[in-house]
Amino acid sequence: MSKTKGKSVPTVGVIGSGSFGTAIVKMLLENSKKVHWCVRNEFVKGALELRGHNPNYLTSINFNVKDLILTTDVNELVAACDVIVLATPSIYLSDTIEKMTVDYTNKLFVSAIKGIVPKHNDVVAHYLRDVFKIGYRNQAVIAGPCHAEEVAMERLSYLTIATAEKENSELLKTLFSSDYIRVKCSTDILGNEYSAILKNVYAIGAGIASGLGYGDNFQAVFVSNAIREMELFLDAVYPEKRDVNETAYLGDLLVTAYSLFSRNRNLGNLIGKGYTVKSAVQSMSMVAEGYYATRGIYEIAFENKLKTPIINTIFSILYEGKDAEKQFEKLTAKLN
Repeated sequence: MSKTKGKSVPTVGVIGSGSFGTAIVKMLLENSKKVHWCVRNEFVKGALELRGHNPNYLTSINFNVKDLILTTDVNELVAACDVIVLATPSIYLSDTIEKMTVDYTNKLFVSAIKGIVPKHNDVVAHYLRDVFKIGYRNQAVIAGPCHAEEVAMERLSYLTIATAEKENSELLKTLFSSDYIRVKCSTDILGNEYSAILKNVYAIGAGIASGLGYGDNFQAVFVSNAIREMELFLDAVYPEKRDVNETAYLGDLLVTAYSLFSRNRNLGNLIGKGYTVKSAVQSMSMVAEGYYATRGIYEIAFENKLKTPIINTIFSILYEGKDAEKQFEKLTAKLN
């Protein structure tokens, strides 16, 4: 850590240059003089150096290049940073960080990834623990209703940062808080991570319902049942005292299920309108994490013998080729 007026200032870096990765860099620059940023390829790096904005995502955000230390080498970033924010889509995470060969002892890894790591069919917290021996004390999870597009416009957004250590939560709160970012701290690392994944799955369902022509009344019933199903799932896989009505759980579910910025809702909407699952996924310009997460979430629910009619319905449409209209007609009889 560098020192400023006797205080230790952590060196912070972001791995990932998608929309949320770009938004996180913007957040961090509110409080950090420099941010290290590992981007996808030399094209993105060159465009940022030349024009000061990401050529692919959130192009309205203009960066002062002098504030960025850009690289395409994950080892260069990890070696230089005390705090490493993981912001790649979950499907690319293992290919990205399994290139890591430098010492990462005592570094803090912050997951902003809201999906299952497909190669290991597990959440990021378990993946970091099992593959890299990074304990929960050196991990944090970012959750809460915080669409990247609204961060770009500096609209008031809320983050929940879950850590095992109070010292880490206070550090991250200082790094992320600003006039347009409010931060709440939590100790529910796995609960926050699972809920961030589940809300993407449910948002696909909300989108399918919208595409099929179901109205606001049904959407209200759907989301009400989804939060109860989420609570059942969380209590089974990671029992801990929590209130699912808090913003990290219900708040994130609401914005992802209803917002036009929600890529998972948009994916579901296409399927509801008659697109095949394959064509809907291919037409998306950004990764819809819920599609890849649905299989893993379904398998966890099945292994735990959980009654999860919404998860089962979405899985049957995405992975078993079942007709969306018929499956939702059956689902309506199971909701209350």
